[in-house]
Amino acid sequence: MTTVRRVRMAAPERREQLIDVARSVFAERGYRGAAIEEIADRAGVSKPVVYQHFGGKEGLYAVVVDREVQRLTRAIAGSFEAVHPRLVAESAAEAFLTYIEDHEDGFRVLVRDAPVGASDGTLASVLDDVAVRAERLLVDEFGERGFDEDTAPMYARMLVGAVALVGEWWLEVREPPREVVAAHVVNLLWNGLRHLDATPAPDRRVPRTHQVGEQERPA
Repeated sequence: MTTVRRVRMAAPERREQLIDVARSVFAERGYRGAAIEEIADRAGVSKPVVYQHFGGKEGLYAVVVDREVQRLTRAIAGSFEAVHPRLVAESAAEAFLTYIEDHEDGFRVLVRDAPVGASDGTLASVLDDVAVRAERLLVDEFGERGFDEDTAPMYARMLVGAVALVGEWWLEVREPPREVVAAHVVNLLWNGLRHLDATPAPDRRVPRTHQVGEQERPA
């Protein structure tokens, strides 16, 4: 372990530094493998300083996860400003992949192990929130098309789960580029296996101002 020279900081600045350092350690080692000693050492402080700010490893982990949950939720929430369902799917997939690309350590924290009994602040809880948003959109869409609106929650979770699983895979391979991955995800979600496009690309032709009753329907 390399000890960092101790530097005096104001309390808020120190707190932010510890959160940044802890995010990296939790991403590398997971919750169970991370140690307060290592976090303190990397930050150039003593263990009591970490306890003073967060009360212990679980408290520090909770703050790190909460930050990432809010960041990911905000990124995906903007996708639902688009009225056309295909654009929503495309925007959500690209927003998810952009978050992974820009905040790799944060996403690794979300997908790794958590404290026993933890339910809030996990990737599953974030995806459930996104699924609820998607569900509301699908209810309107299903109603317009004469489908059973009671099945919307099931379909919403299928869509969100597909994007999340692809995101975990893409975190490791990082190719093709995120916009290409998003286009392929939407190709499957929108067209289905039977009607896949041979060379999918982002659909920028559909106006974001389309109303539900006016939107194009898939074949």
